[in-house]
Amino acid sequence: MMEINYLAILVSGIVAMFLGWSWYGPFFGKQWMALSGIAMPPVITPEIKKGMMRGYIGTLIGSLVTAFVLSNVLMAFDVAAASGALRVAFIVWLGFFVPTGLGMVFWEGKPWKLYFIHVSYSLVSLGLMSLILTLWK
Repeated sequence: MMEINYLAILVSGIVAMFLGWSWYGPFFGKQWMALSGIAMPPVITPEIKKGMMRGYIGTLIGSLVTAFVLSNVLMAFDVAAASGALRVAFIVWLGFFVPTGLGMVFWEGKPWKLYFIHVSYSLVSLGLMSLILTLWK
């Protein structure tokens, strides 16, 4: 049985955060905000900064939990190669992220485009985390 690599989990969480910042910022930020009904405030107040900081901390914790669980899944299946890591990431994404995200379309009335922005981020994030967790020796 392999040991849990906590440093790889930490790095995976940080990489996922940076990807999320890029994904919902420069890559798809304007589309995401418009589709979500979020307007950029004219002034970033201390209260807004405080709320953003809570969001970043909460998201980092969520990313670390995801990396920890994914690490355990990869170990349970004795994944040692990049191809296996990507296969596990895809299966986890397809089985858990794709179906649970559908609620935003069917129940909240959000557009499909927003759904695809979210689930594509999840796929790329899980893929990167799986590669880091598998290949970090």
